[in-house]
Amino acid sequence: MAKVRNNIIIQGLSGSLGDQLVIRQDKAGRTIVGVSPTFDPNRTYTTSQTEQQERFRDASVYARGAKDEAVYVNKAQGTPLNPYNVAIADWFHAPEIKELDVKAWNGAAGQIIRIQVVDDVKVTQVHVVITDDADVVLEQGTAAPAEGAWWSYTTTAAAGGNPRIVVTARDLPGNIAEMNWEQ
Repeated sequence: MAKVRNNIIIQGLSGSLGDQLVIRQDKAGRTIVGVSPTFDPNRTYTTSQTEQQERFRDASVYARGAKDEAVYVNKAQGTPLNPYNVAIADWFHAPEIKELDVKAWNGAAGQIIRIQVVDDVKVTQVHVVITDDADVVLEQGTAAPAEGAWWSYTTTAAAGGNPRIVVTARDLPGNIAEMNWEQ
C-alpha cells in the first residue's frame, strides 16, 4: 500500500483501476493506493480466524451504537480515525492496572489505597475488594477518580492479619482488568 502526498495526477482520485489497484482517500485527505484484494471463493478459515471474526463482529455492533458518544467523537478529532474506529479499538483493548499503591494503608479504616489505571479511551469504574487470609470479604467499594490516571479508595473497616486486595477496572465497552495484592 502506498501513500501519495502532493501528486497532482492522482490527488483526490478514488476508485479502482482495473482489477489491479484501489485508490482511496482517508479522513486526513491522503490518497492511498493499494493492490486490489483477491479472495479464493473456496477458502476455509482456521478456528482462530473464525473466533477473531466473531470478536470483530461484536466490536462492530458495539461501535455502531457508541460512535456518537462524545468521548469517541473527541478522541477522533485531529486524527485520521473516525469515532467508529476509535470505538472499535476501545472494544479490543481492556484497561490496564499499572500500580496499586498501599504505602498509606496499614490495615486501619479511613486510609487511602491508590490505584493507577490506564485505558486507550476511558476508565469508567475501579472496584476494590479487601478480604482476610480466609477469603472472607472485609469490605468492598468503588474507588473515586483522582489526579491523572490515579483512583483512590478510602477504607471503611480495619483489616488485620494478612489482608488481600482485589482491584478490578472497567472501561466503556465493559472490558475488565484485575490485579491481586497480598501482604
